[in-house]
Amino acid sequence: MAEAERIIGTPGTPDDGGERTAAPGASEATGADQQSTAERRPGRGRRIAVLFAVAAFAYALDLVSKMIVVAKLEHHAPIEVVGDWLEFHAIRNPGAAFGFGGAFTIIFTVIAAAVIVVIFRLARKLYSFPWAVALGLLLGGALGNLTDRIFRSPGIFEGQVVDFIAPKGFAVFNLADSAIVCGGVLIVLLSFRGLDPDGTVHKD
Repeated sequence: MAEAERIIGTPGTPDDGGERTAAPGASEATGADQQSTAERRPGRGRRIAVLFAVAAFAYALDLVSKMIVVAKLEHHAPIEVVGDWLEFHAIRNPGAAFGFGGAFTIIFTVIAAAVIVVIFRLARKLYSFPWAVALGLLLGGALGNLTDRIFRSPGIFEGQVVDFIAPKGFAVFNLADSAIVCGGVLIVLLSFRGLDPDGTVHKD
């Protein structure tokens, strides 16, 4: 039993900073052994909780902001926030984030739904806190815009997204778009650092 514990070792997690080690002369674990070890790692429940907490916060913030915009700003003159450099200007966007691809509303709806499914699948092997935050931002943003696609006019899966943040010389967007972009940038940074969702760090 002691020999088996030395061979398996303690898997490294972001919590304790440990690294997996093997006894001298021991062969590398098979894929099945690695999967079994990953399932025993502590902390996955906390990471999933962080993912859904971040997603819920981003989704709620986007939903409330859109409700206020529709009630108070739509069909009214834009509101200057920072002179003419930043305005709140309510528009309905049939396209993707930042107004691109207005002719492909249904396609973007399907893509958003697919992203949500992929995030739920990744959550099964999530042991990294930064990845939990990044995926939570993506999930919350995707859910925010998908809600518009499903429930707003002109119809189910063809609904137009409410955008209202209008920087000078840039496309109008919303908080869901911001969450998606922030999550995507964080994922790129984590990938450059070699950090995987399961907490493994690749050192090239």
